Amino acid sequence: MDYKSIIKDIKSGNVANNYFLHGEEPFYIDEITKVLTESVVEEHARDFDQVVLYGKDTEIGSLLAELKAFPMIATKKLVVVREAQSLKDIQLLEDYFMNPQPSTVFVINYKYGNFDSRKKVFKAASKHGLVFKSEKIKDYNLADWIRNYMKSIGLDITSKAAMLLSEFLGNDLGRIVNEIEKLKILLEKGTTVNDIHIEENIGISKDYNVYELTKAIQMRDIPKAFTIVDYFDHNPKVAPMMMVIPTIFKLHTQLMRIHFLPNKSREAVASALKLPPFIANDLIAAAKIYNAKKLATNIAILEEYDLKSKGIGSTGNMTQGELMKEMIYRLLN
Repeated sequence: MDYKSIIKDIKSGNVANNYFLHGEEPFYIDEITKVLTESVVEEHARDFDQVVLYGKDTEIGSLLAELKAFPMIATKKLVVVREAQSLKDIQLLEDYFMNPQPSTVFVINYKYGNFDSRKKVFKAASKHGLVFKSEKIKDYNLADWIRNYMKSIGLDITSKAAMLLSEFLGNDLGRIVNEIEKLKILLEKGTTVNDIHIEENIGISKDYNVYELTKAIQMRDIPKAFTIVDYFDHNPKVAPMMMVIPTIFKLHTQLMRIHFLPNKSREAVASALKLPPFIANDLIAAAKIYNAKKLATNIAILEEYDLKSKGIGSTGNMTQGELMKEMIYRLLN
């Protein structure tokens, strides 16, 4: 069951006794928990029958006491354990999961990792409640996720604007949603968000960003690449090397894969790399600019500068901006 179906069930009153929410993506865990806190206990009774605990500050004994206590005012009691990955002796909850208190809704937020499904406590939670695994969105699906989320709140977005958001914000869904919510407040319903909206309202330059730098490298547009890097040098917070290098590395691995595909048609490349056909077309053109030998050399260069950007290896006291300029020069020559 996906998170939207879970939320729909909760809002319709179909609430489980136990929710074991775990996984690497905190956004879905937070969204499900938010709806539960808004739906299970009526607002006037929340001070009495809604309990929020934190794993590192909670002992199993006191938690079990809360779980077994009857609601004081509401028909249901809600107990939420946030940051449950820090909860000690979590395995001692097995007996409770096997015999939950009917009047208690228990929510476990186990974030930033998957709980071991072989554990007895996990199997008990699965048998007598709802277990949800919150998985990270793959990078190649992120732009589509942004587009779909935009549509769900009454906005649309151009392909370039979606790519700008995904490249600048990464796959941190919570951060992406926060920025999109700003646009929702500022723009009229039905607006198609473009790169100018992104620049004016979120602060991501439509011309000087990691996406445009990667595109310039892809087409070996040396003047444009150095213009962007010079902008980064003067505005170091816009695109630190830790953001730039992974994106350029991703481009090079995609181009290397194209070289070794038996079928290099647009459709075959799009399918193999899980990309829209128009992006595959641009990558095929770039693969003709960079042969496999140059790509291998560039990957080694990127690994070298990744270490240098972290202070490993000799840099001669160069600034991050100077390192980036030197790296880009070597990649393009």
